[in-house]
Amino acid sequence: MMLKIKRVPTLVSNFQKDDVEEIGARGTGCGRNCLRNCCLPGSKLPLYACKNLSNSKSIVDETKVAPVDFLESLVLGEWEDRQQKGLFRYDVTACETKVIPGEYGFIAQLNEGRHLKKRPTEFRVDKVLQPFDGSKFNFTKVGQEELLFQFEASEDDEVQLYPNALIDPEKSPSVVAINVSPIEYGHVLLIPKVLECLPQKIDRNSFLLALHMAAEAANPYFRLGYNSLGAFATINHLHFQAYYLAVEFPIEKAPTRKITFTDAGVKISEMLNYPVRGLVFEGGNTLEDLANVVSDSCICLQENNIPYNVLITDSGKRIFLLPQCYAEKQALGEVSSELLDTQVNPAVWEISGHMVLKRKEDYEGATEANAWRLLAEVSLSEARFQEVTALVFEGIGLSVKENENATDGSPEDLDVTPPQSMEEIDGLNNHTTMVHV
Repeated sequence: MMLKIKRVPTLVSNFQKDDVEEIGARGTGCGRNCLRNCCLPGSKLPLYACKNLSNSKSIVDETKVAPVDFLESLVLGEWEDRQQKGLFRYDVTACETKVIPGEYGFIAQLNEGRHLKKRPTEFRVDKVLQPFDGSKFNFTKVGQEELLFQFEASEDDEVQLYPNALIDPEKSPSVVAINVSPIEYGHVLLIPKVLECLPQKIDRNSFLLALHMAAEAANPYFRLGYNSLGAFATINHLHFQAYYLAVEFPIEKAPTRKITFTDAGVKISEMLNYPVRGLVFEGGNTLEDLANVVSDSCICLQENNIPYNVLITDSGKRIFLLPQCYAEKQALGEVSSELLDTQVNPAVWEISGHMVLKRKEDYEGATEANAWRLLAEVSLSEARFQEVTALVFEGIGLSVKENENATDGSPEDLDVTPPQSMEEIDGLNNHTTMVHV
């Protein structure tokens, strides 16, 4: 059975329209200054080559001065420049935001502009892996004014900034672009190898690039997120999201229980007493070791048709992997009308505890219990989560026996009390995740 759900995806580009006529695609330009052959020749964009941490620990040498501060001067400086030029669909800095009282401190934002002027579409939720479709919106169609800079790891340990670098189609650069419908200050998109037109699926190289960006930012309040298809990605063109928010996310406060270590020194834990079950990855002998373990876990989920979200925190040192089933339950009519009426699609930021609310009544009445209730619908049941964990461990070469032995230990200190017990979550959440392919 093919599951479909009526969706109105948020516009991430000012050129995200259906059936845009491609005028003058023979070399005179389409008039949109896009990233395709009609407009690309001779185009230039700053290039930031970050310190290559692939074979070293995931730390930044603070004794060396970079040619430009990556976060404040480059990302946020360029983002503010585009804001002043009026490229955003609304002023996100004017959106009301508050911390909801409670143990976890969920963050609520009233963002009424985010659901305006959207286009209806049929969004398929029963396939995590879907081929790239060039006829639909993709990031080669964005205007070059929405791009901030090219981003790559340098060939050595030195940071370099080239202010006026050619965009080389043969290299298919990775680029950082604004999200014109931001949910927070500095909201950007990292698009690996943009001209290769990769579908929305994680691979080792793209995930390592995302960790490099987190490490280069060197700021715990700058996080990167990823949504798979079926877990509220709205564009089937490989991309990560990132933004700056100077507060601890609720998911970062959740206690964990260590499961095991990989041979590469990556610690794998499971989250406890949080409404969405997930795995946490930390450490590793090198940044590439950490990237490989997490990306291989994501590849396993993709190949088994399990939707998921990823949050990269602590400057790339800590990563949350969150399998989910909300979109499938929504398509099957198993989500209450009360939750559906909020129009909240729980993707990576909502799951992490940043609740982007589109109705004033929901914002004014926001409580920790309400946030918990929504996110409980996202989570796999305990039994299903253990099945998926065993599947992931098999995919990355760890035996189920290792998993079982490791979880016999005592959990780390629990310093929070959930509004609902995990048994109550399972009561809300007895649905099996999407059918395997």
